[in-house]
Order: sequence, then C-alpha cells, then structure tokens
Amino acid sequence: MNYKLIAVDLDGTLVRSDQSISPRTIDTLIRAQQAGVKVVVASGRPTFGTTYAADILCLEELGGYVMSYNGGEIYDWQTKERLYAQTLNCEIIPYLSKCAKEHGMAIMTYAGKEVLSEDPNNQYVQYSSMRNRMPIRPTNNFVDAAQKANVVKCIIVGDPTPLQNLEFIMRKDLEGKAGVFRSEPFFLEIVPSGIDKAKGLEFLLKHIGARREELLSFGDGYNDIPMLHFAGTGVAMGNAHEEIKNAADRITLSNDDDGLAIEIEKLILNS
Repeated sequence: MNYKLIAVDLDGTLVRSDQSISPRTIDTLIRAQQAGVKVVVASGRPTFGTTYAADILCLEELGGYVMSYNGGEIYDWQTKERLYAQTLNCEIIPYLSKCAKEHGMAIMTYAGKEVLSEDPNNQYVQYSSMRNRMPIRPTNNFVDAAQKANVVKCIIVGDPTPLQNLEFIMRKDLEGKAGVFRSEPFFLEIVPSGIDKAKGLEFLLKHIGARREELLSFGDGYNDIPMLHFAGTGVAMGNAHEEIKNAADRITLSNDDDGLAIEIEKLILNS
C-alpha cells in the first residue's frame, strides 16, 4: 500500500512509559515524512499538550498535523492554522460539575495553556498537568470559568471502579448531547457529541486529498478503536488490551520496544 498519512496516538503508543520518545521512533517518523508521507499526532490531549511531540517529530518543518482533544481540534502544524474545531455545549457543564461533586471526584478542563480545576491538589489533576506540561490554574467556580473559556472537553477524574460506574450513568443521561468515554482508567472524558479520532481523520484525509485506504494508524487505547477500524491499516501496540488488539489489522511490539518504528520500517521504509 502507498500510504499518504500516518496517524499516531501519543500516550502508550508514541510515548514510552517514562514519558520519552525513543530516538529510533523519532528517526523513523522523520524519514517517513522525508519520503513524502504526512504524519498527524492524534491524541486525546489538549493541543498545547501535544507541542513537545509535534516539535520533536519536526511536524512544522515537514508539514505535519496535530489532531487533539480526541478529534475535537485539528491544526496544520506548519502554518498553525486551525482547520477544524468543535466545542462542548456550555449548558451541560453544570451537570458535569454536579456529578463530580456528588460522587466525590474532581473535574478539570483545559483552557489555552493551562489546566483549570477547583481541586489543584488532586493527584489525577496534577498528573495531567505533568504529562501535558501545563500549569494548573485554580478556580473557585469551575462552571463559570469553563463556560467562559468555551472549552472543547471536560474530564472527571477519580479511582477506576467508581469512575466506571459514573461513566454508565453519564452515558445514559447525556445520550445525544455529548460523548462520554474513559481515555485512561482514571480519566472520564466528556466531549462534543459525535467526536472521535476516526471522524477527525476523515476530515483530514479530505483536506489532503487522500483515501482511507492510504491511512496507517497506531494506537493502544479504547479511544483509538474508531481510528483503528477506520484506517486502511490499523496497528495496535503490544501493550494494548485484547479488545484494542482485536480491532486492529496488525499488532506490533509495545511502546517501550519501538513497536511503532518497527512497523513503519516494514510497511513504508522497506527496511
């Protein structure tokens, strides 16, 4: 297959367990771009939280793309033009805050280059701040601050088992109004209805004049399943759960074992 676009998830795929990107993976993705294949970082992270990866992969110099917020925003990283965006319905934010408080959990969102939360000391809020390299801006009124910021998504954070129970409740309550899914066992994301990585990639393929058969995608999480199904070739990482592997066409080694680089070397660089 003559691939024209490579979509790579960040956490658990491009990024290793120690939050670094291996030199082999960096080199492989740069060589693929130099060979004429576009690269898009496809992440659930906020746009600013992808900057480190986009820059280290030379997406600005080589004409790549960033798809953040699980498909909620798409940027041409060379021009910094925002090609696509959706924002969360402000009317549901009070409900989200109420659910979080009633279940003893914290809620957070991203506003510009900051993490916004009423619970800045929460371990999961701090983890998100660290992972995305974004400072926390405490607020006494999350609902008001989030509505004024016109945010793309909100995240309720908490221990996995009670958070899974809350996910079932909120999916039912928000059906047709917003998407609800867990990007991590402790992250419950609420996004605009109809948002996922496959829909974002469908838009980007049209923008660059490519077909889905010419898309190669890599992922390890449940929020990667739509793009693994959608791509001409979907590759699950070796560290992914079985359900994600079953959704893929191919399975490679783990993110800590250069699985992404090895597969691109086979499928694109013929080495």
